[in-house]
Formats: sequence, structure tokens, C-alpha cells
Amino acid sequence: MSAAIGDRTVRGPGTPTTVARYEALIRVSAALRACRDRETLFRVLARELRHVARFNFLGLALFDERTRAVEPLVLEATGERVAPPELSAEEQLTYWVLDHQQPLIIPVVDGERRFGPEMAYLRGQGIVSTCSLPLTTPRRRVGMLIAGSRQPHDYDAREVAFLTLVANQVALAIDDALTYGALQAALTAERERRQTLDASDQLLRALSTVLDVREVFPRISAIAAPALPHDRLTLSFCDAGGWVSLQAASDEWRGLPACVRLVEPPADEAAFGIVPDLTRATLPRVEPSRFWTDVCAAGYRSLMGVRVTAREQRLLLHFWSKTPGAFGAPQAAVARRIADHVALAVSHEQLAEMERQALEATVRADHLEARVRSLADEVAAASGRMVGSSPEWQAVLKVAAQVAATDTTVLLTGESGTGKEVVARFIHHASNRARGPFVALNCAALPEQLLESELFGYERGAFTGAQIAKPGQIELAAGGVLFLDEVAEMSVAAQARFLRVLQEREFQRLGSTRTRRADVRVIAATNRDLRKAMARGDFREDLFYRLRVFDIRLPALRDRPADILPLADAFLQEIGQRFGRPPAGLTRDAKEALQRHHWPGNVRQLRNALERAAILCEGGLITTAHLALDRDPPPPDPPPDVPPARAPDPDRLADIERELIVRALTECAGNKSRAAARLGLSRTQLYVRLRRHGLS
Repeated sequence: MSAAIGDRTVRGPGTPTTVARYEALIRVSAALRACRDRETLFRVLARELRHVARFNFLGLALFDERTRAVEPLVLEATGERVAPPELSAEEQLTYWVLDHQQPLIIPVVDGERRFGPEMAYLRGQGIVSTCSLPLTTPRRRVGMLIAGSRQPHDYDAREVAFLTLVANQVALAIDDALTYGALQAALTAERERRQTLDASDQLLRALSTVLDVREVFPRISAIAAPALPHDRLTLSFCDAGGWVSLQAASDEWRGLPACVRLVEPPADEAAFGIVPDLTRATLPRVEPSRFWTDVCAAGYRSLMGVRVTAREQRLLLHFWSKTPGAFGAPQAAVARRIADHVALAVSHEQLAEMERQALEATVRADHLEARVRSLADEVAAASGRMVGSSPEWQAVLKVAAQVAATDTTVLLTGESGTGKEVVARFIHHASNRARGPFVALNCAALPEQLLESELFGYERGAFTGAQIAKPGQIELAAGGVLFLDEVAEMSVAAQARFLRVLQEREFQRLGSTRTRRADVRVIAATNRDLRKAMARGDFREDLFYRLRVFDIRLPALRDRPADILPLADAFLQEIGQRFGRPPAGLTRDAKEALQRHHWPGNVRQLRNALERAAILCEGGLITTAHLALDRDPPPPDPPPDVPPARAPDPDRLADIERELIVRALTECAGNKSRAAARLGLSRTQLYVRLRRHGLS
């Protein structure tokens, strides 16, 4: 309902003169301005308006511009005041008057078709005509004033003009009262806020000087006492098991345990709790059982507790008083604010400890990451192949950088062409031997006798053709790194001699009895399964474990597809520089083909395929036809109906291998080089198998 209605007829013995009405209006205005609260204002308003306005019913509707809510009020009624109906905004007379900002005269209520529920209410109160006026000031819309009469057509233009002046005075008076009330509330809130801020500032100043809150806990109690009087303040840590351990107290906690356990931890841990009287309340059961008895014996009668959390640590801040009923709900906000400050200080203490513990690890990790990037750039500048940001490749570089700082022997394993030598050089650059030589020796490229002479060196006359002494690769790598590629192809005899190098760090040249020191770091690499080689007797078990102190498995290129295109770009840049022309580009189809291919030859095959394609494209874009990847199809999947093969008989395989070697030697007239080529073996591999089968 937009307004409340009364039913008192206000009429003087005669119609007042215009001058008398305006003098009365001035008196009404002065009386209204003297009112400071709305209740007094409404009483004065109903009394004073009788002298200046003609009405049987008088009502007022206050409007809240923020919420658009209307509050109906009864100002004058001779009988029982009947509550107006609840109406929606569209149905209320008040909204029409406020939206149009003009008086609304209804000369005959029965003839009004709008505002149906309100008109029915007015008819029920005996109202025949009404005058509704907006209450508006320059600052806001205050509401509506409604005057009702039991006479039809009781409000003419002259009466409405005068009532408009009355409404303006009423609007100003109501606006002043509302403003005064809001101002008083704001002043009260500001005083409370300033008190809270002063206490907060003092707490922050006290807590900011230390990391350990225990050092300033008595000071915290003293700061909180004016706003929240208490006799003792304690801070405790609690855990899920019900243990509550005292961490700090405002004064000495004499005769009371520093740690108690709740026998039955509460299922619902309230953030706030008050015990008005410790001697009468039902308290939680704790161990030791005399705890509450001792607390009461110490003179404490009431308790207020606040539960807060500092990161993952649950805290209890207790205010103790020797006066019963010392704490109530009004102190809750202050207690909560103090507890929040203490929790913040504890959080800072925990963070400082965590930061101290993590600092060294963070510095080491940052140093390692920077070292990996630096070394990757160095090796990339040297070889053009240290490219790749995939997690698999970055994991290899990370462990390589970690082991590089030591002199530990490293074994690199993985398929052919995965970049084992690149990683070996990466380790060399990152090690303390970076200024020393990097000597690489392919064990599969040399026959047995030549491998030993290359590895260990020889003295003059050590064998036919040894006209002068020559240092071996071990000596040439002194102070640096010796990289043994395809170490699985090393002969058993050479393995035995090299084992001494790893064990004793010493060796002898061929044909010499002088022992020399081996100041080298060994990095070995193989694409073979050394465990299977040990099972066949081709590789010494003791050498395997000497080499496999720290092993790194390199992923195949198909296992890190995100690196294929970056590698391709790097290779094309390098190839373009070699050819003396701009690097070739790749069509979209060519890029997709590169990413789909399974790359059995890994990075080496990728580089060779791109070099061939760069030649064929003659400086244009490389297409799938130039790549010719269909020449290396992936191995076909076995048909589904093929039964699983049985494990071959090792003895039978050895017989077959021996027969093949004998046949090849017979067909090649005993020429071992030609026989090895026919069998697809290196000379060293052939010699190993000849000894194994007793054919040497």
C-alpha cells in the first residue's frame, strides 16, 4: 500500500483565511525543522497539519531509492488502523506519483479504474476523494503524502496548490530527519572503526617487529585489554587428534598443564565460543582430568575462545577472566579481529620457515635450469642439434646437467641416431673438464687389434709396423672426457684391459711395462641391450656395472614428436648455410608427413632426409615428394591369426650362426673382411663370434 489512511475529520468552525493558513504553514515548517528523529517528526506532522490542511484521512509512504521499497505509515486515524494490502510496484499509487512527479487528484474513488486494490481499500475506509502529492527534495525522492476526504471533488486547484507547499515542507523535514539519523549512525560507526583501527595498528606494529609471536604475546594482551578486558590471554595449537598444546601466554601459566587432550573432540568445531561461568557450565572432558578443576582453583570464572587457521595449522586464542559473565556477543568482533592478526603473524612465521627451507633448493634448481639453457646454447652453437623443448628431451638435459658436475662414469643408451654423442658433449661442456679435450672413439669401427692400440697406445716395436711410439686415446683425453661409442662392440680382451682403467685409473701401452695414470672421465654409449650381451657372453658383467654407474636413456624421436619441426627448422638452417643459399621451407603437407613418420633412424634419419629434400627442391619449398618418406614404411603389424611364436632354442641358434660364419669364410676364401661384409658385421664383431665358436 502506498500510504496509510486515518479517519479523523479535520475542519474548523469556518474556513481559515489565506493569510491565516500561510501563517500556520510557517509554524508547521518551524516545528518540523526542530525534529531530529523520524518518530518524533511523524507525531508532530500529524498534529500540526490539522491546522493547515483539510482531510479526513492522512497517510505517508516513505520510499527507499536504493531498494525501491515503500514503507506505509498511518499518521492520523479516528478508529482502528487497518493494515493496507501488500501490492506489487506496478500496482502502487506511490510509484505512479513518484515516477510522474506531480499531484494525482482522484475526485471520486468509485470512478477510478487504476490501482484497483488500493481503491478498494480506500472505499472500505469511507474515502470518496483523494489528493496524492510527491515528497521530493533536490537530493532524493522521499515518498508520497496522501490526504483523503469523505466528500467528492473536495480538492480543487487552489487546495492542491496549497497542499503542494505543505508537501514540500514535509519532504524537507523528512529528508533532514533521515539525513540526521544516517549521520549519527555514521558517526557512531566511525568512532567504533577508529577504536578498532587504533587497536589494529598497535597490534600490527607489535607483530611486525618479530617473526615469533611468542616474543610479543604479553604486549598483544595489553593492547587488547582496553577493547576487550581480560585477565589472561593464551594461544594454543590443536590437531585432528584432539591435542591442544599451549604456545604462548600473556603471563606465566603456573600450576596448569601446557598440553591437554580432548577425550571427545567436537564433531562441529565452532569458530567462536563463550563459557559464562566455568563453575556451572558443562565443560568438555579432557586429559588430565583435573584441568578444569585447576583452572577454577586458579580463580578463572569465564572464558571466550576463537578458533582460526594459519595456513594448515589450527589455532585457539582464549581470553580468560576471573569475573563470571565477563564476555558476551558484543566482544565477538573484537576477539575475532585480534585472533585474525595473531593468525596472520603465525602464518608469516610459517612462511618464513618454509622460505628458508626452500631457498637453497630454489637456488639450486634455478642454477641448474640456467646451466642447462647455457649449455644447450653452447652445444647447439657447436653442433646445431641441441634442439628440443619437449618434456622428454628436457628431462634428459636436466639429469645430464646434474651428473655433469661430478666425475661419475655415464652410460648413454637408446636407439641409433637419438643423439648420444650430442648429450655426451653436453655433459663435457657442463663439467669441470670443459676446458679439457673431448675424445670420441667408435668401438665398432675398428678391428680388435687396432681398437686396443688406438685405445691404449703402443710403444715402438710393440707389433709389426710399430715404428714409433704412439699415445692412445686414453692419454689424448687426459684432463677431459673419453667418449666410447658403440661400447658393446668392444672385444672381450679389450674389455678386460679397459676394466682396469675404470677400476684402478691406470693402464699400460701395448708393448710397455710402465703403468700410466688415466686422468679421464668415461662416457660410454650403446644402442644394444647389454644385459642380453652379458647373457650371450659378449660383454663382461663387471664392466657393465662399472659403466652403468649413472645411466641415461635417450628417447626415440617418435617419442618426442613436439621436437620434430623445431629440429627440422634447425637442420634446414644449417643445410642452407652449407649450400650457400637461403634455407628451404616446408609445405603444410610436408610438415604433417614429418610428424606422422615413425623415424626408425631417429634424428640422424631426419637430418639426412631433409638434406636430400633440400637438394631436390632447388631452393623452393620442400614437399612430401621431396622427402620420399614412403621409402621407409613402418613395420607391418603381425596378422591377428598368427599364433605367438615359441622362444627359439639358444643352442640351435648358435649352431645356425656358426654354420653361416663357416659358409661365408669358405665362399670368401678365408678373407675375413669380405666375410664380415657379406654377413653384415664389422670385423670386430666377426672376430668376437669366431672366438665364441672356436673358429679363430
